[in-house]
Amino acid sequence: MLESKPSMDKLRWIMEQLRDPETGCPWDIKQDFLSIVPHTLEEAYEVADAIEQGDFKELEKELGDLLFQVVFYSQLGKEQKLFDFDSVIEAICEKLIRRHPHVFSCADLSTDAEIKANWENEKAKEREAKSEQANLSILADIPKNLPALSQAAKIQKRCSHVGFDWDNIDGVLDKVKEEVQEVEEVLHENTPARSEELGDLLFAVVNLCRHAKQDPEALLRHANQKFSKRFVNIEAQVSESGKTFKEHSSSELNDYWETAKRAK
Repeated sequence: MLESKPSMDKLRWIMEQLRDPETGCPWDIKQDFLSIVPHTLEEAYEVADAIEQGDFKELEKELGDLLFQVVFYSQLGKEQKLFDFDSVIEAICEKLIRRHPHVFSCADLSTDAEIKANWENEKAKEREAKSEQANLSILADIPKNLPALSQAAKIQKRCSHVGFDWDNIDGVLDKVKEEVQEVEEVLHENTPARSEELGDLLFAVVNLCRHAKQDPEALLRHANQKFSKRFVNIEAQVSESGKTFKEHSSSELNDYWETAKRAK
């Protein structure tokens, strides 16, 4: 197998060797489902970062790392007789075919809106089936370890699907303004109310992003990157001045910021 061409079979064989109780890698052998979750999240973010940076050579490597996470979980499932890689593939194939009746059957879904609605309806049916079995909320299966912005957007999306939502984006914007006013009322108080109102404001802003059909997590990552690039420019200006940051006035640093904003 070592001499064979790269393939899924070869990758699965490598995983089996790494987990071999007698000859495998000590680190891989001691891992379990929970212990590799942080690595999976890290790999997913590295994939996203490579895409956002337009670094497709790096993306090729990061996708391999992410694929290996799936193989790792599948090996753990196989060892515990829960599932294996083939059953994982079978499940996703069945789901994709069922959620795309306009491709794999005779359903007539011609617009993006119709396709999206069908997709959400199929997901809702799956959740309803689970909920009926365990009497669960429609929010019950939203991952608790999602980034907070993504989790908020998913909560709002689920509620919207059952009709609990603003009629239009103007109503959402009014809600943001209302939350800003409530923050202003407690901003100078070091109380739990201030924390709560700030959280409400963030939640309302996420809702505004959702209604604008924008991913809040992606928007904030972009804003982080933009700020970081500008701050690096400021650092360069401070270095050229021969003074430290603390030796600059707020006005001088603001002038550097404006220069950084104009820089290409």
